[in-house]
Amino acid sequence: SLATATVTALHTEADIANLNLGELDITTDEFILDEVDIHIQANLEDDLVKEALKTGVDLRQYSKQVEAELQRIEQASIKDYIKESQNIALLHNQITACDSILERMEGMLSGFQSDLSSISSEIQTLQQQSVSMNVRLKNRQAVRSHLSQLVDELVVPGAMISTILDSPVTEQEFLEQLHELNTKINFAKELSFRETLACSDIQDIVDRLKLKAVSKIREFILQKIYSFRKPMTNYQIPQNTLLKYRFFYQFLLANERTVAKEIRDEYVDTMSKIYYSYFKSYSGRLLKVQYEEVADKDDLMGVEDTAKKDILHGFFSKPSLKSRNTIFTLGQRGAILSPAELEGPILVPHTAQRGDSRYPYETLFRSQHYALLDNGCREYLFLSDFFMVAGNSALDLFNSIMGKTLSMFLKSMSTYVSDCYDSIAVFLCIHIILRFRAITAKRNIPALDKYWEAVLELLWPRFELILEMNISSIRNTDPQKLGVLDTRPHYITRRYAEFSSAIVSINQTFPNERTNALLGQLQIEVENFVLKMAAEFPSRRDQLIFLINNYDMMLSVLMERAADDSKEVEGFQQLLLARTQEFIEEILSPPFGGMIAFVKEAEALMEKGQLDRLKNDEARITQLVRGFSSTWKQSVEAMSQDVMRSFTNFKNGTSIIQGALTQLIQYYHGFHKVLNQPTFRSLAVRSELINLHHLMVEVKKHKPNF
Repeated sequence: SLATATVTALHTEADIANLNLGELDITTDEFILDEVDIHIQANLEDDLVKEALKTGVDLRQYSKQVEAELQRIEQASIKDYIKESQNIALLHNQITACDSILERMEGMLSGFQSDLSSISSEIQTLQQQSVSMNVRLKNRQAVRSHLSQLVDELVVPGAMISTILDSPVTEQEFLEQLHELNTKINFAKELSFRETLACSDIQDIVDRLKLKAVSKIREFILQKIYSFRKPMTNYQIPQNTLLKYRFFYQFLLANERTVAKEIRDEYVDTMSKIYYSYFKSYSGRLLKVQYEEVADKDDLMGVEDTAKKDILHGFFSKPSLKSRNTIFTLGQRGAILSPAELEGPILVPHTAQRGDSRYPYETLFRSQHYALLDNGCREYLFLSDFFMVAGNSALDLFNSIMGKTLSMFLKSMSTYVSDCYDSIAVFLCIHIILRFRAITAKRNIPALDKYWEAVLELLWPRFELILEMNISSIRNTDPQKLGVLDTRPHYITRRYAEFSSAIVSINQTFPNERTNALLGQLQIEVENFVLKMAAEFPSRRDQLIFLINNYDMMLSVLMERAADDSKEVEGFQQLLLARTQEFIEEILSPPFGGMIAFVKEAEALMEKGQLDRLKNDEARITQLVRGFSSTWKQSVEAMSQDVMRSFTNFKNGTSIIQGALTQLIQYYHGFHKVLNQPTFRSLAVRSELINLHHLMVEVKKHKPNF
């Protein structure tokens, strides 16, 4: 601090000594008034100056005092400096020594910097060498991995050789070593393409092992195929065994195609003969348990009933089911389409023969084709799995095995169908095929699709032909050749009702417009036939009874076995309603015709306002009132008994009686209404009219109970 103060004092003294104001020339170019103003303003703001101005101090005197004070301080500072001169000299020496030390340190740091630069260069070199060594290491490791794999693939272990040569092909160890051998064979092929010299060292051993494996596999598979040919063999068992060793064929296909083709051809030839022989024998034995008597060309709806067929009109004979099938009725035959029977066990012919059982054609057809479906689906899946084929290749292989069998089926079916007149059997067969086709589609097996279509192309035209023959037989029927006239339902209409309800109920699942159209034509011909038969009766009353009985019978059968909203049901309901209403008028006319005629005449004149024209018919009205009062009970009783005798359906008869009595009450109500008009109020006979309420009570007594 003292040194600092001394130095400051010396500088201050020097500054004062060097202070030279020069000539004060305010006109000089270098003097700037603005700056002078600024300095003056700054000095005036100084606290000491402000205080001096405030106290009124003389600045000149004050300046001299300051100057004297400065000189005194300067002298004191010089004395202090002289007094501290030794310390200053010592300080100087110390500073000089420090400079020397710092100079040496600077030299050392420069050396360190040079060394660090050299070390950095060496580290960079080492880093580059490390990266290069790492790359070489990875390359050598990669090469080692490939070489190790190559050596492993090229080496043929002794265990593989002994297993392939000595172990049975059914051993699991043989299968595992066969996989390894297949890998080495493929690897050797790959190396041979690359011209690897080491491949030649193992090629001979691999080829010998391959030949040995092929020989053992060929022998094993051929033995399994030959085992199919043994009588009473369940070929599914060896098939399942082959599927267990499906890799054998894959190995042959990859390494010895000629042997693979030999095995496939042998399998195709064997299975083709087995299926053909089995189904030919099975189909032949099935036909032996068919009904002994089948439909022929005379079993048509419009063919005249004979002792051979129907005994009574309206009911055709029912021979024992062991010898004959029903022709026009469905009965229990429709159960063949239920899931339980459709996919039920197939028939065993020799068992059926021992039990003396007989079956309709559709049952045999179902059994035969379900066996075909079951075996065909299983065979297609086996071929796709074992022989590794798909799409058209699988279909071609399947057809090469099953083609002969399917052709035999189609040929025998064509022969049978061409002489078949059982339309229900043919129609059931069609729907069996439609359901079997849906089953194979659900299983996603297209192998039998073309066969199903071929069968349908055989069955549909035959069914339509038989249906058209029945239509023609009804159209060409001569009513005069059908025996004694009878008002009960005709056997031809019963045949139609049973047949139509059967076809409609079967057709509901898979509707066919062609079938519906043919049924429509058949219905038209039946309606025309009924009208032609009715025309043979001499009286309109008998005609109506015949029409109502037949319409009611057909309607009852159709509603029982077909849908209530079918076109056939709707058509016959309208016909039955119209003929019933006409018959009611017909049976009311004899006992009550006079009153009915009067009511109709009076109501017509009332509408025209001309009721006065009947004012003079008092005698007629009196006769009608008294006649009705005295005879209506007997007439209703006789009418009720007559109706119940005329109609075979009790329910229909009671319905007609109720309709007739209701109509009678309406007519008598109209009679009351007419006589209550002002024109007839003066008639004394009005008091003899029966009260409507009493009439209704009495009429209800004559209504038969259901």
